[in-house]
Amino acid sequence: MTSIRFDAAEEAPGNEVQETNSRVSKPTKRQRWATQRESGAGGVRKRVSIIDRFHKRSEIKEEKRQSGASFIPSLQASEPASGKEQKEQQQQQQQPQNRTIYFNTPVPESERDEEGHLLAVYPRNKIRTAKYTPLSFIPKNIWLQFHNIANDYFLFVIILNFFPIFGANNPGLNAVPLIVIITATAIKDAIEDWRRTVLDNELNNSPVYRLMSWHNVNSVGDEISAWRRFKKACTHSAIYVYKQIASLTGKGKTLPATIEDERRASFMTTVTPRTSVAYSNRASMFSHRGGGGGGGGVDPNEGAIQMTPVPSPNPEVRESWPLPDDGIVPQPRPDDNNKPAATAAARASTMFPQVSPGSILDRSKQTSGTARFKRDFWKNIEVGDFVRIYSGDQIPADIVIMSTSDPDGACYVETKNLDGETNLKVRQALNCSRPVRHARDCEKTEFTIDSEAPHPNLYSYNGAIRWEQADYPDGPRKDRVEPISINNLLLRGCSLRNTEWVLGVVVFTGVETKIMLNSGETPTKRARLFTDMVKNVIYNFIILFLMCLVSGIINGVSWGNKEASLDFFDFGSYGGTPPVTGVVTFWVAVILFQNLVPISLFISLEIVRTVQAIFIHSDVHMYYEKLGIACVPKTWNISDDVGQIEYIFSDKTGTLTQNVMEFKKCTINGVSYGEAYTEAQLGMQRRAGINVDEEAARAAEQIRVSRIRMLELLREMHNNPYLHDDKLTFVSPDMISDMGGRTGEAQQAAIEHFMLALAVCHTVITEHTPGDPPQIEFKAQSPDEAALVATARDCGFTVLGRSGDDLTVNVLGQERTYTVLNTLEFNSSRKRMSAIIRMPDGSIRLFCKGADSVIYSRLARGQQQELRKSTADHLEMFAREGLRTLCIADRELSEEYYQTWSREHDVAAAAISEREEKLEKVASEIEQELNLLGGTAIEDRLQDGVPDTISLLADAGIKLWVLTGDKVETAINIGFSCNLLTNDMELLVFNVPENELDLAENELDKNLQIFGLTGSDEELIAARKDHTAPAPTHAVVIDGDTLKLMLSDKLKQKFLLLCKQCKSVLCCRVSPAQKAAVVNMVRNGLNIMALSIGDGANDVAMIQEADVGVGIAGEEGRQAVMSSDYAIGQFRFLQRLVLVHGRWSYRRLGETIANFFYKNLVWTFALFWYSIYNNFDGSYLFDYTYIVLVNLAFTSLPVIFMGIFDQDVDDKVSLAVPQLYMRGIERKEWSQLKFWLYMGDGLYQSAICFFMPYLLYSPANFIDPNGRDLGDRNRMGVLVATCAIIASNTYVLFNMYRWDWLSVLINAISSLLVFFWTGVYTCFTSSGQFYQAAPQVYGALSFWAVLLVTVAICLLPRFFIKSVQKVYFPRDVDIIRELVSLGHFKHLDRFEAYVPPNAGVTGVTGANNRGVNGLSGDSATSSSDMGKPIEQPPIKRDHPALSEEERPIYPPSVAPTANTHNQRSQNGSNGTNYTSSFDMNRHPRPQSIEFARASYDRPRPSMDRARQSFEASNDFTSAAMLSRIESSHTNPQPPTSPHGPLRGHRDPIAVP
Repeated sequence: MTSIRFDAAEEAPGNEVQETNSRVSKPTKRQRWATQRESGAGGVRKRVSIIDRFHKRSEIKEEKRQSGASFIPSLQASEPASGKEQKEQQQQQQQPQNRTIYFNTPVPESERDEEGHLLAVYPRNKIRTAKYTPLSFIPKNIWLQFHNIANDYFLFVIILNFFPIFGANNPGLNAVPLIVIITATAIKDAIEDWRRTVLDNELNNSPVYRLMSWHNVNSVGDEISAWRRFKKACTHSAIYVYKQIASLTGKGKTLPATIEDERRASFMTTVTPRTSVAYSNRASMFSHRGGGGGGGGVDPNEGAIQMTPVPSPNPEVRESWPLPDDGIVPQPRPDDNNKPAATAAARASTMFPQVSPGSILDRSKQTSGTARFKRDFWKNIEVGDFVRIYSGDQIPADIVIMSTSDPDGACYVETKNLDGETNLKVRQALNCSRPVRHARDCEKTEFTIDSEAPHPNLYSYNGAIRWEQADYPDGPRKDRVEPISINNLLLRGCSLRNTEWVLGVVVFTGVETKIMLNSGETPTKRARLFTDMVKNVIYNFIILFLMCLVSGIINGVSWGNKEASLDFFDFGSYGGTPPVTGVVTFWVAVILFQNLVPISLFISLEIVRTVQAIFIHSDVHMYYEKLGIACVPKTWNISDDVGQIEYIFSDKTGTLTQNVMEFKKCTINGVSYGEAYTEAQLGMQRRAGINVDEEAARAAEQIRVSRIRMLELLREMHNNPYLHDDKLTFVSPDMISDMGGRTGEAQQAAIEHFMLALAVCHTVITEHTPGDPPQIEFKAQSPDEAALVATARDCGFTVLGRSGDDLTVNVLGQERTYTVLNTLEFNSSRKRMSAIIRMPDGSIRLFCKGADSVIYSRLARGQQQELRKSTADHLEMFAREGLRTLCIADRELSEEYYQTWSREHDVAAAAISEREEKLEKVASEIEQELNLLGGTAIEDRLQDGVPDTISLLADAGIKLWVLTGDKVETAINIGFSCNLLTNDMELLVFNVPENELDLAENELDKNLQIFGLTGSDEELIAARKDHTAPAPTHAVVIDGDTLKLMLSDKLKQKFLLLCKQCKSVLCCRVSPAQKAAVVNMVRNGLNIMALSIGDGANDVAMIQEADVGVGIAGEEGRQAVMSSDYAIGQFRFLQRLVLVHGRWSYRRLGETIANFFYKNLVWTFALFWYSIYNNFDGSYLFDYTYIVLVNLAFTSLPVIFMGIFDQDVDDKVSLAVPQLYMRGIERKEWSQLKFWLYMGDGLYQSAICFFMPYLLYSPANFIDPNGRDLGDRNRMGVLVATCAIIASNTYVLFNMYRWDWLSVLINAISSLLVFFWTGVYTCFTSSGQFYQAAPQVYGALSFWAVLLVTVAICLLPRFFIKSVQKVYFPRDVDIIRELVSLGHFKHLDRFEAYVPPNAGVTGVTGANNRGVNGLSGDSATSSSDMGKPIEQPPIKRDHPALSEEERPIYPPSVAPTANTHNQRSQNGSNGTNYTSSFDMNRHPRPQSIEFARASYDRPRPSMDRARQSFEASNDFTSAAMLSRIESSHTNPQPPTSPHGPLRGHRDPIAVP
């Protein structure tokens, strides 16, 4: 990554803007210009430090952009190009080039060609995702279809038929199947592509307000070529025809003629309201202003918008920006007079003379004043255009922000279409362009933007804006520069939120926007069955080649034998000589035996898979009503892969959980508050044998009573209009009583201060909804933060909104204003967030919230010992209940200390290089000596049905791995909640320091020894063949840094073998790339089928890497859904997708393919047997129409309907007995053995179908009633063909499990169709020698007798083998089908959609009790024992050494754990361990309902469950841990060993 350095102070004249290497990829998120919005001295010095660097330059040359060595191109100084440099530039011309965009400035001649045309031609903003246009559809579609080898083979055979030498008498008829296939496929492609075209048109014609009547010098003009006009005319004609047809059929939707009226009024509009397609009429406060302001009148009919200078909604709360040109110090704000004197004095003390940062607006410039913002379409936007975006609109292109409705230049965007995140992100306008707010201002600007080349990195952008400005009137104009970063860029696809409007300029359009550069198509996936089937098709090609070769050789030899009868009865061969005749016969045989290669199988499978996809989409039991989404198959050709899944890789947040945070509990000043019954508690009680239904009912009743009491107390204390009873998640009447002073003023003050900290330490945005009562919604960058602020609101501390730097909070009915001096935001390395607040009394306080280990390490030394211990105990209790914990602390700052720190912070914020590191260092300095206020506990609830779905998948033999970016302990908590982990599992926790490869290998070897493994190749080969589920005795937990080591070539195999032996694997703190790497490792290492499921953009990599990718349409946007193969609404739908539809599809397709190969071989080899008696001369036993229609009409439909409708057991039984899925994991429904068995069966039946009629016709004289002989080849061919067709169709019926009326009817019709065709076709003389064959053959009794006997002999072996197998060697499904017929699963009828995991126990157990073989009783036993108490094994007490960053602040887990190194905690806390919540006694005891009570001193099962003494366990008490954390700041003692019990691998060695 490179960044721009503006070191003007040390540069000599002529020096260029240079690159400096930097590890900084982008500035910190919301620390816009030092995250300091105070307009006092700090802001001045901060801006001056940057601006001076720009202004002291004596000369800046025109830059030439080059792509640097880094992944992201950046700006670079220009140098004369010669020699090697010219060659390099020629190579770089093939890559995207950096660009300079000009605004109201002539484009220099150097950037024009000889004819004066611009050298830089930018793409249109029109996007086309459709493959075809009405003009190109037919040729392009045909071209693409003939990329399919099946169609090429068909075409080749048709071409052979057109040569008379090869003996085909009706080549046109032979082309019918291919024409049908091409036409049907073209219609399907047209329908799919038309949908994409409609979506493209809707997007391209979306409205946007663009500056019109103004010349964009970067535009190449509006010249449209004749070819483009012709294409547009064709498109418009097609659309017109479609609309006419739609209107005639009544399906057309009348679109509104205009959408002007649907656009709500803008914040600063003066003439007409802007228009949009998705907004209601909601007037804002300045929507009725007149058209003054110097903008001139505007014709309303033109839809123009002229912005007027309107002050902020609350002009009294902020200084204007930019500052006055004279740089005079702003006077104190009017409202300061009404505030305490200390506040005004303190604010005045922070004010210093300010200097203007400069402006691109030249108000003295004379312009026409005709420019107006008018409604236009997205597709017309060009690079260099000025556009205005309104709240709620999507961004049409990549835009640099000039100004916003916020005078501070901030705006908020939602990027879920881009990266899947729904959290709002802050973007900032350039400082020099903030005065540009109206159309007339755009005309008065003169500047250029130097931009890097387009690239797909969503989080990086380098550019600079350049302009000339005089320091004083009539002074010399100097070059000025301001850098542009990703924080100043709005990306196409984002949506503007909580900001009235944004004015910007376009830098990237169309395919060069970042969203389009990232919208790579989902990798083409082919089903495993398809890959295996291709091998079998190749085998058939080989067999066909051998048959043709034999035919050619034998026929050539026969013509070479002069003594043979051929010379007497034939007039000579086609070839003239025996060798040539043999060659001709080879190609004749290709036509004759063409059906051996089942090309029609590919088309049949496409039909089957398409219908299966329709069935999946139409499954009402997978319809999610909340979002109105059904299961959407986006890749139709891999439905059979869903039936072979052995490993599922799942994200956690938003996939297993709802990603909806609810505040449940807190601890304030050592007192615990809150009542909740979490899913983690339910899971613990269920494993302990407690009746969870009764306990849940009792808990719900207790919480309901407490909720009513709490609401009464809140209403008595303060009639909060923003409190809504149905949205209250935190239930604690005790806390409200204490806040009212029940337990004393000290606790009352502590609670109020705690709630105030929640109300001011955040970055949320408020949205007010008028009404009675009014509502306030909070938009935050994380759902946790919104939950904290919402709870503060419910308790009477309501955040009303922001006005500049001021935060207005309603504190128990009194509105107070808190000034936000600095916001030090959360990031993954800091693990905390702080806000520096000026209180109403003028004092300054720092509020900090973050992970408990981080906060505890920053508390004031030697203070609050008892409070620390009690708070740690409470946080431990909360974590054991599956809650995400945070600590809250604060610190009072003196004015002098803050001013000193603020100057340091401003310098760090102004740094161009290493800005993040410097800011983090400065922030860390002030976040010390904190006072602990308390802690919070938030629940991220599991989605409905997640535990049962995981249990059901596990019973099916599917292994589930969780790959999440969350902390280790959070993942473990969820693992226990959703039945992924159990009490009797030994957790193998890996947390090895980075780059410690040898240490990681030692840990692997140690744990492999538990299973008697060494990690050898032989063990890996054995593991590939073993598909059984591992015993539920061990689970692996690993973090991202350690996983990086495990994925190295040296350790990958050992790590894979270890995980193969573990029931569950949890990978935490992993990146998207690591997720994909894990999936790849398991897929290729174990040769298994994998499914990945996720909901966010960070899951796209693993979704695309897996064989099947499933996206959940949830809270994290649609990025995962767009990249997935299947889209579902909830995780629980996965059970039906996999265990029902996946299993059905795999079994159906496996049987369909086998039957297809079988029937083709029966037909083709019947012809081959006939060739024995005609010297393989290629003559047809059947009429040629039979050869053409056999796969098209006579035998295809029964096999297709088998693939669509066949069903061994219904969906409820499939879910009740998930063990049936195991055949898919073991891939037993299709194998090479099955292929050759069916081929052998087909070979036998082909011999019977030919030789039975032949042996009967040969010695006998079969004649019709008129005495004519029926022994010619055409008449005998009718009998052979009919036998083969009826035997094949009946064989398919034998192999079907369900004979529904439709399948039987289609089978019967297909068999009767041969009689119909023969009767109709032979009525016409055009049939030639076949004329009148039907009445002659069908009139003979011998035909019917031979037909019946032949079909019976063909099917008898198959019937016998299937009967023996089902009676004496039944499969699991045979046993279950028998039980279904006996009524053992009648109890499932009461379930409509969801079948509980134990629902099939009765039927299966009954089967085992009756002694039926074939179905293992293990599953039934395990299922029936699910509700029994678990006998826990002896507990190991081995505790790891913990790092400073991740060491817990209270006892770590005492669950049976094989510790490697640092156990990491994993909820909001880095030190809470969930597993210590389990009862460590050998005998579990019931829990009391008192767990739901509020006060900490009440009996709680989570607290009074008898845990063994931690004081006797390696000194891991809470107090001991806290003292160790504190000792790291006081008197550190050197550890006894580098990895001793008091020190982790990552701990810094303290030096006195």
